[in-house]
Amino acid sequence: MDWGAITLTLGLLVLLALAFDFMNGFHDAANSIATVVSTGVLKPWQAVLWAAFFNVLAFAFFKLSVAATVGKGIIDPAFVDNRLIFGALIGAISWNLITWYYGIPSSSSHALIGGMIGAALASAGAAPLLTPGIMKTAAFIIVSPMLGMALGSLLMLSVSWICFRQTPRRVDKWFRRLQLVSSAAYSLGHGGNDAQKTMGIIWLLLIAGGVTTKDHLPIWVVVSCFLAIGFGTMFGGWRIVKTMGQRITKLKPVGGFAAETGGAITLFLATHFGIPVSTTHTITGAIVGVGAARRTAAVRWHIAQRIVVAWVVTLPAAALIAAAVYAISSRL
Repeated sequence: MDWGAITLTLGLLVLLALAFDFMNGFHDAANSIATVVSTGVLKPWQAVLWAAFFNVLAFAFFKLSVAATVGKGIIDPAFVDNRLIFGALIGAISWNLITWYYGIPSSSSHALIGGMIGAALASAGAAPLLTPGIMKTAAFIIVSPMLGMALGSLLMLSVSWICFRQTPRRVDKWFRRLQLVSSAAYSLGHGGNDAQKTMGIIWLLLIAGGVTTKDHLPIWVVVSCFLAIGFGTMFGGWRIVKTMGQRITKLKPVGGFAAETGGAITLFLATHFGIPVSTTHTITGAIVGVGAARRTAAVRWHIAQRIVVAWVVTLPAAALIAAAVYAISSRL
């Protein structure tokens, strides 16, 4: 890597992207730890360390397909400049801070995509936008929570049938152990999908700056993004843990296992196919599926509805903030 080729502005934008990655881990830590904390399997400090470790370990498990989608499949690099990336990142970070403050489990991923789209529209209209990548991402706003819900519900029903003759105490004992495995798998999926989104935007920045090519993602970008999201997870977004872990539906270890496993399978599939999905949407859908499998009344649907509203609002809200930031920065 030729560090002399990176200007001060480029370097600062890379640091800003890593700050977003850190915040992504911080904001989305609740997705990884809420179920395992709320069921009492791990204490909060144990859970964040556990999740952070597997966030970083994802480095060894996944190809960089999501990074390629974000870096080359959302916005045409030919239209990208420093102000566009700055607007996109500030839009995403601002929306994350707002939703964290109010304890709303929104999507860091869609905040970033929304920020990219908003800044691009402010820069050159619709010309920079690459429709296939955007449509694929938009479709999974619906697909990922529905798939998580279906898998969570199916796993919960399957486990209930398999353990029908077992005592509740024995089931609880076994699934306290198995939930360590399921939470680790979910954290792998979280790190694998979400860290790659930041890699993608740094890659886009470096391509636009002439520092690298569309065929080469520098290893320092990969390593730094996995470390940043891991450190962010260690600090935890505690305001969101209660909403995810108990306010949607009451979870026991068997339910936590089913939700985390359903969420992990969804994230593994999406990452394999290079689709940047919302880990928040995915685990929320899985938790709702687990609650509904027990009985429909077990889900607090008014809480779920508020979360869905936040999902719908996230992309345009981040886009508007990013567009405003781009417009202001262009005049300075």
